[in-house]
Amino acid sequence: MSKRVLVSWSSGKDSAWMLHTLKKQKDVELIGLLTTVDAESERVAMHATRHAILNAQASSLGLPLQIVPLPWPCPNVQYEMAMRDALEFAVSQNVTHLAFGDLFLEDIRNYRCDLLKNSGIEPCFPIWQESTTLLAHQIIDEGFEAYLTCVDTKKLSSSFAGRRFDHDLLNDLPEYVDPCGENGEFHTCVVDGPIFQSRIDATLGKIVEREGFAFADIIPIEESL
Repeated sequence: MSKRVLVSWSSGKDSAWMLHTLKKQKDVELIGLLTTVDAESERVAMHATRHAILNAQASSLGLPLQIVPLPWPCPNVQYEMAMRDALEFAVSQNVTHLAFGDLFLEDIRNYRCDLLKNSGIEPCFPIWQESTTLLAHQIIDEGFEAYLTCVDTKKLSSSFAGRRFDHDLLNDLPEYVDPCGENGEFHTCVVDGPIFQSRIDATLGKIVEREGFAFADIIPIEESL
């Protein structure tokens, strides 16, 4: 019996690799992408990915996109209410599992499991506890093209914002920074890779710093002209 899997999609490399992993599993039927978005800016929180890029990713992946709009700032109680509504809709679509791209943060995993309790949907973590050092190189070697769209400047220089996630970047990361940014050091946006039918037509825009973070804007080509 196949699992009908909805993918928690951040727009970044870990979500992309998790989806790449799921596509290889014969007992998995991919139903769509689930993404939370700041309703005011229409961007993925922290990743700062534009709604237009999300739509382009979903189109190239051939999967429907379910957006969960959230206020900013978003109290946890409002987040959980919005997610409960999203889960109810997923159940109505006969989704059996919600997949997350977490790697090793136990508290985050436990929170997600608690959130899904009694929802009728099981959590799954396809890339849980993979070595982040090996995984970072695998993502690059498999042909994924991603860019750092958010950098926590308390943990990493703002000069990394906008850089491509490649072997040169990995070599330049300080030793205390996780190669996949799993501790929140940085976040990414993916524009190409083996899971996409075609590359996302986008370019790097402005880099701005605010509230301790450096953000690099990934802009659809037609909006940059």
